[in-house]
Amino acid sequence: MNNTVWGLALCAAAATATADDNPPKQQITPAGSQAPSVGSAEYFTGRVRVDPLFTPNASINASAAYVSFEPGARSAWHTHPAGQRLVVTSGMGLTQEWGQPVQTLRQGDVVWCPPGVKHWHGAAPHSAMTHLAVGSNVNGVTVNWMEKVTDEEYNAR
Repeated sequence: MNNTVWGLALCAAAATATADDNPPKQQITPAGSQAPSVGSAEYFTGRVRVDPLFTPNASINASAAYVSFEPGARSAWHTHPAGQRLVVTSGMGLTQEWGQPVQTLRQGDVVWCPPGVKHWHGAAPHSAMTHLAVGSNVNGVTVNWMEKVTDEEYNAR
């Protein structure tokens, strides 16, 4: 083996050893270590709490949060450029796609909100509701907020 080939082989082995010496590691974010926020009155009706879980990174373009709605609380109409999944973790809620009837959500239900579909979601009138919201972004945007849901729209069941 000539010196050039031998030198390249040593460099490759060194690079491999360095990469193997520093493999990626799991990251653990302890429960409660991220500050919750109150849902903005601009985008929500009633009391809403948002508990962030994770944000996008170089490997996964997704973020998630627990969103807790007190009875009667709800989001404004909105769309998601990349869609969104909701998993109802407790309580009873409501959701509506523009032009469609209001639907009831129960613990364990999973909702797929396709990209660009106008909708809202929140708690039922007499029950709190928490859901896990998971979505990704397009050019840094995860949600496009619109007008608030009126009481008439909310109560149209």
